[in-house]
Amino acid sequence: MPSDPLLAFAQRYAAAWCSQDAASVAAFYSADGSLSVNDSPPAVGRRAIAEVAQSFMTAFPDMRVVMDKVIEQVDRAEFHWTLTGTNSGPGGTGQRVRISGVELWQIGGDGFIASSRGHFDSSEYRRQLGQGLQKPH
Repeated sequence: MPSDPLLAFAQRYAAAWCSQDAASVAAFYSADGSLSVNDSPPAVGRRAIAEVAQSFMTAFPDMRVVMDKVIEQVDRAEFHWTLTGTNSGPGGTGQRVRISGVELWQIGGDGFIASSRGHFDSSEYRRQLGQGLQKPH
């Protein structure tokens, strides 16, 4: 069972992702914090993290991120989430997406996220976007 402060932090973090304000997402990270998505090179620093958040916000103007659960561990926290939205941003496919994933957080001594490693099923994501569809056999 997560602590009340961690649960409240995670709920505010999910709300920030829904805000269409990328700087509000980056504000949850330490000044030199990092965010990587699906083993991509990490975005380091709040400005770079805001750019990653903005890329999702631009692609999904109606994006909603719901916290499914948060799990507190001895040396990290797991933030489980579900993103829904329509890929109607510039160059979008117009397809509706529902994808779940997890971020593995290391919380710094300042109480902010020092590093987050995010993971979701990228092939399922591409399938829902209408990209990378398999040909029937």
